[in-house]
Parts: sequence; C-alpha cells; structure tokens
Amino acid sequence: MPAPHKFTVLVINSGSSSVKFTLFGIEDETVLAKGVVERIGLDGTQITYAAHHGEKVTRAVAVGNVREAVSRIIECLADKKSGVLENRKAVAAIGHRVVHGGEKIHAPVVVDEKVKSIIREYASLAPLHNPPNLEGIEACENNFPDTAQVAVFDTAFHASLPEKAYLYGLPYNLYREDKIRRYGFHGTSHDYVSREAARYLGSSSADLKMVTCHLGNGSSITAVDGGRSVDTSMGLTPLEGTVMGTRCGTIDPAIVTHLMMHKGLTVDQVDTLLNKQSGFLGMAGIGSGDVRDVLAAMQKGEARAIAAINVFVHQIRKYLGAYAAVMNGLDTVVFTGGVGENAAVIREMVCNGDKGLDWLGIRLDPKKNSSDSRALREIQSDGNRVAILVIPTDEEKEIARQTMALVGISK
Repeated sequence: MPAPHKFTVLVINSGSSSVKFTLFGIEDETVLAKGVVERIGLDGTQITYAAHHGEKVTRAVAVGNVREAVSRIIECLADKKSGVLENRKAVAAIGHRVVHGGEKIHAPVVVDEKVKSIIREYASLAPLHNPPNLEGIEACENNFPDTAQVAVFDTAFHASLPEKAYLYGLPYNLYREDKIRRYGFHGTSHDYVSREAARYLGSSSADLKMVTCHLGNGSSITAVDGGRSVDTSMGLTPLEGTVMGTRCGTIDPAIVTHLMMHKGLTVDQVDTLLNKQSGFLGMAGIGSGDVRDVLAAMQKGEARAIAAINVFVHQIRKYLGAYAAVMNGLDTVVFTGGVGENAAVIREMVCNGDKGLDWLGIRLDPKKNSSDSRALREIQSDGNRVAILVIPTDEEKEIARQTMALVGISK
C-alpha cells in the first residue's frame, strides 16, 4: 500500500441497484479512489475500483444488498495491495447523496434519527432513491460508528424557490396538508456548476442571472438568479420537465385519467408508462432511451428519432426563454450532465437551430462547440452578450465540500 492519506472524506451514492463511491483526500481534494458496485441483487454483480496509484479493476462480487455492497467497498479501500486507507479512522467524515428532503431539510445535515425519519417520510415521493439512500447511510453507520455521516439533498438547493414558483394550481389544502408542491432535483449539480461558472467568469454569483441545463438520462433546467434557485423544471418528483431517457416530462395531467378511463390502465401501469416506458425510449422506437443511440438513429434519418430530439431541443429552448423572463435578464447559460457536456449537436440545435436565439443574446461558435475538450470552456461566438459554458459537473466533489464545511474540516 502506498503512503496513506491521514484524513479523507468518503462520498457514497446508494441507488436501487448500485452504490457509487469516491474517496477524497482532504488536503487538496484529490480523488484517491472511486468506483461502483453494480447490479446489486441481480446476476452479474460486479465492483469496479480505481485507485489514483493503480489501474482500474473490475471483478465479480457476491452482493445481495446495499449493506453488503458497502462492506465490499471498504474492503477494496483498505486492501493491503491496492487500497488507499491504512485504517477506518482515516475517514474523517462520510457524505451521502439523498434525493428528497421535502420542506423539512434545506441544507446539508449531520445524520441523526430525526433526519433518517424525514428521509423515510419522503420515500413516497422518491421511492427508487430515498430507501436505498437510507440503506447506504445505515450501512456506513454500522461500519464507521464514530464517524460523522452527512446527508446532502438533491432538493436543498431549490429551497430558495419563491412561492409563486413552487405552488401548483391545486386546492391549497393539498399543499398545506400533503406538501404537494414543486421541489426540484439535481440541486447539487446546479449548485456546483453555477458557482464554478461565477468563479470562471471572475464574477460574484450575486451578480449573475444564469440558466443551468443539467442534461442526461434525467434532465432538469434551473434559473439561478444571484446564486439562488428561483425556478426549476422538475417538480414534486423528477418526472416533470423535459423529455428524458424513459420519463415523459411535462404532459397534460388529463392524459393520466384518459388512459385510466379509456385504456383501462391501473395506477401502477400508468406510473410505469410515464416513468419507465416514455421519453426517448417510447418516442424514438429504437429500443433504447439513451440519447447517444437516439442521436445515431437521427443521423441515419429515422423519423421518430428525429422527432424525439426535436421535442427535447424545443423544450430546452422554451425554458431558456421562460427563465430569462423570470429573471428579467440573462448573463450565462451552462450545459452540464452527460448529454449537456458531450452532445455538441444538442447544444448547437438549442442555441443556433431553427431561427436561433440571437434575440436572447445566445449564439454559440460551432468550432468551439465541436471541441473534444472535457475541461470547463466557453463556446459562445466572439462578442456574444451571453456567456455559454460547458462545465463538467462533479456532484461527488460538491458533496465532499459540503460535508467538510458542515463538520468543520479545513483543508
């Protein structure tokens, strides 16, 4: 084992069938090791582990749940040959991604029984996320009983939404009694890239009106005014907003009752249809909801794939215009997420397609946009009023930073 780092922060992202992990050195935020346990409880369960001093290794593991996955992760981190931890005391704190904190949690929190009860309470609004998030927390508590566990919530950045942005046009008692409202998601990513944009531009976040576009298998768009989220595309759940990999995005709510009354679909069937069978998967008709596959089909001239991409681009453009109106101006547009960072054709269609967005101050430079760079970069045309940035998101680093700040760890 190489010389171990004395103090580290471990970041855990527990999902329904995977657990991702990243270990950071506190002194300089170096990624010491990272990886994922995939296909938990399914055939072909495997762990991928990469330490900063060695090659990436993928091997099969016998793992049936999140608790067992966390145990395998710790074994890898502490392995005498390939590990980076001398002992468990080197982990100064553990940060956990948690999707839904509702109205009760507005910032990162040290986990206690009350916090865990809130995560359970909002599991009905994030059934695929909150339960495994909590499992990951409890697994780490068992393995690191004396280490601070910090929960960083996807919804927290959007706690600044004004009432006019989060209320739905429903009877008010549904908000008052059942807390049915817009919450927003991908908050950690939107928070990170908006601050990175301000840093890069040499400006204070307080002086910028920004639209951050987190585009991936799940996509959300946020209006960030003065460093605060003032509107966002996802709602009560991550289903609202743009077309996504398998999610329909915003639709007429009467479609739900129409399907139940005229097609005989049950509640569960409608839920599956909207969340798992729609979006690019349902629209493009190529058997995949991956944007890369849909773009390839579009380039081959397949009509349904072309239509699906055009809908996606059209919706992003609508949000850009709407959020510029909400903020009474626009200084910066940020593209991030797997699609936002890597799909140059999507960025060009959004900014320069159709009749363009020159009226909004948006025009990108095709040459800059087509660069293979994976670094933070500007892609707007020279002299453009609005800065257009591509910023690789780093939710794990943001969780580590918020964890360190909360528990009082300084670099």
